Amino acid sequence: MSAIPIKDKTGIAKMREACAIAATVLDGIKPLVRPGVTTQDLEEAGRDLIAALGARSACYGYQHGPRRYPAHTCISVNEEVVHGIPSFRRVLRDGDIVSLDVVIEHDGWIGDNATTVAVGAVSPAVGNLLRVTREALDLGIRQAQVGHRIGDISAAIQEFVERHGFSVVREMVGHGVGLSMHEPPEIPNFGSRHTGAKIRPGMTLAIEPMVNLGGYRTRTLADGWTHVTVDGSPSAHFEHTVLTTDHGPEILTVPRSVSAPITV
Repeated sequence: MSAIPIKDKTGIAKMREACAIAATVLDGIKPLVRPGVTTQDLEEAGRDLIAALGARSACYGYQHGPRRYPAHTCISVNEEVVHGIPSFRRVLRDGDIVSLDVVIEHDGWIGDNATTVAVGAVSPAVGNLLRVTREALDLGIRQAQVGHRIGDISAAIQEFVERHGFSVVREMVGHGVGLSMHEPPEIPNFGSRHTGAKIRPGMTLAIEPMVNLGGYRTRTLADGWTHVTVDGSPSAHFEHTVLTTDHGPEILTVPRSVSAPITV
């Protein structure tokens, strides 16, 4: 098992800045979600805001196997779990849900966050899916206490989600983040308490429940990136980057004010 990077004061300050930018971009895109908007419209707004804030997308050109990711943001609709590729052909409609995942690099450091937004009015079941997934993130973050173990985060998420009749994705997991988009440790959204690496001060963790209305199984589309639920059920995704401290977990992905709103 690789060592989990511990950030010093300089690294923490750099992470605060990168995460604030990522959160500001996400906060700028969310109000643009409405029926009739395409996922490419949201991508272009995100791309422009990342540049305006002096950062670059950590997603654009990211290589996984033989393929490079072709967009600046990941935008996933309904049954798409994560890594959806924006397109002018994907028009948002009333009742959809859309996951917005923004990962930026600033001064060598990564900020990573995501949220899922309802498009217009959604069904009660889908509304409950969004609520439970968001609350599962909060519960997972509360377990990121110094002296706890990574499995405590995983178990808290799984137990809460399954108690409400939903399922957690198994193929994708949360992770450490810092100088790289993906650092140790892996943080599954399922597992057993009192297992895994011990949490120490100075870790920066991307905690990200991915929760399905139906079964937990997923598959990858022919584009090599987009993960969808096998049964076609909707999926929700929420994520924060968190710093572990002796005083408890601190959410780093907090937006700062934007001088002018972006419109599409």
